[in-house]
Amino acid sequence: MTEKQKKPQKLKARLPRGFVDRSAADIRATDEMIGKIRAVYEHYGFDPVETPLFEYTDALGKFLPDSDRPNEGVFSLTDDDDQWMSLRYDLTAPLARHVAENFNEIQLPFRTYRAGYVFRNEKPGPGRFRQFMQFDADTVGAAGVQADAEMCMMMADTMEALGIARGGYVIRVNNRKVLDGVMEAIGLGGDDKANARLTVLRAIDKLDKFGTEGVRLLLGEGRKDESGDFTKGAGLSAEQIDKVLFFVGIKDYAESAADLAALVAGTAKGGEGVEELNTIRSLVLSVGYEADRIKIDPSVVRGLEYYTGPVFEAELQFAVTNEKGEKVVFGSVGGGGRYDGLVSRFMGQPVPATGFSIGVSRLMTALKNLGKLGASEVLAPVVVCVMDRDIESMGHYQRFVQQLRHAGIRAEMYQGNKKNFGDQLKYADRRGSPLAIIQGGDERAAGLVQIKDLIEGKRLSGEIEDNAAWREARVAQVSVPVGDLVTKVQEMLAAQAEDRKSTLVNSEKEYQADREADEDENLL
Repeated sequence: MTEKQKKPQKLKARLPRGFVDRSAADIRATDEMIGKIRAVYEHYGFDPVETPLFEYTDALGKFLPDSDRPNEGVFSLTDDDDQWMSLRYDLTAPLARHVAENFNEIQLPFRTYRAGYVFRNEKPGPGRFRQFMQFDADTVGAAGVQADAEMCMMMADTMEALGIARGGYVIRVNNRKVLDGVMEAIGLGGDDKANARLTVLRAIDKLDKFGTEGVRLLLGEGRKDESGDFTKGAGLSAEQIDKVLFFVGIKDYAESAADLAALVAGTAKGGEGVEELNTIRSLVLSVGYEADRIKIDPSVVRGLEYYTGPVFEAELQFAVTNEKGEKVVFGSVGGGGRYDGLVSRFMGQPVPATGFSIGVSRLMTALKNLGKLGASEVLAPVVVCVMDRDIESMGHYQRFVQQLRHAGIRAEMYQGNKKNFGDQLKYADRRGSPLAIIQGGDERAAGLVQIKDLIEGKRLSGEIEDNAAWREARVAQVSVPVGDLVTKVQEMLAAQAEDRKSTLVNSEKEYQADREADEDENLL
């Protein structure tokens, strides 16, 4: 007796944790945004370059955890020659490898931009993904801080090119050398104090979240949160804490620059860092970038193991409603700085570099909140319905489609199995199609074609109460000679576009009115 064959199990469709599928709307919104960013970078004289998703793991740098299988933080595998390769976790380390490998061929300064996906092997969570897109611009081979100042100006121009008005964003600038100088000034200089410095800098980074008093606790003995959990502090003295809080509390750099210089006087790098900040400030002011656009802000702490000089962050200033219904400031959408040591790892000689990275997905969320994306949304295709399925009729329908396409109109002939006319209209409606083209035997004999305005039909359907009135109205449907098909479709699409434009203007007015009302409420 033969053993009964087991029925094969159906494969379960499941998306890996921390990854997302992207819809057509998201892809087009991203393309629209990237196009605007690219235009700014191109105007500044930057050229594109592309590096692969995989790099040899040692090329990605010391920023990876040290383990036998380096997959903590990155996704890694071994090649057939037993060399470890990893998916890139940012776009800067691969650029450093590219520059070093092609150093004799490239023209310095090397001004380049790249957009692409990066990968982090981290625990996923709300708004935290393992794959996301970045858009970087870098200048390699320029040692002066004028290159850093230009990065800041370019980021300010990018924010405005994306429709974010002045006052809605700020580029915040600090300097790693000043941070080092402050640490040395409070007695935390030297390699033996590296862990203590890291604790202090992490506390500073919590300023936006916990405020001055919360950071004071983290710099001292520690802080207990609302749940009762205790975070051990840096253990600084009251005098040390006051110096750190003065540094990060500077609001008007022009007024405090002299005091900051006095604070770091005599330190190895502090004075140099203050001088660089002063130079950046002078450069951006000389071309009209006031502090409401580019601001010296000593509270910026980022990339502590990465950056060697100026650091900068693009921050959005407007409030959005989070998943809890709370109004919160959107915050950072990108950042960067000077990383003079990254290319040098491959070269054995100093190679200065500075760059900026935009978090594409996060910025796209912000622009959607502002209503700045999707205005140029691609129209769904006009659908040519299939009334008769003989070869001659199908040829007529295909001819209609090609005529529309050649006139620059998105169009498709219905390819489904449904023969029912109503089902075909349902398909077109669910596609969001603006128009449906209809021709049965009677229309063909008369040399006519029907064009149904699905957008107007949907609107009118709410105003007509019974089937008799519906049939009498022949809702939003016109009959034209076959030779006039393209011209009439263009005319109807233009009318729909005008309606959308009017609706968009009204929506923008309502949005601005709501924002002004929120601002007035906040002032009260």
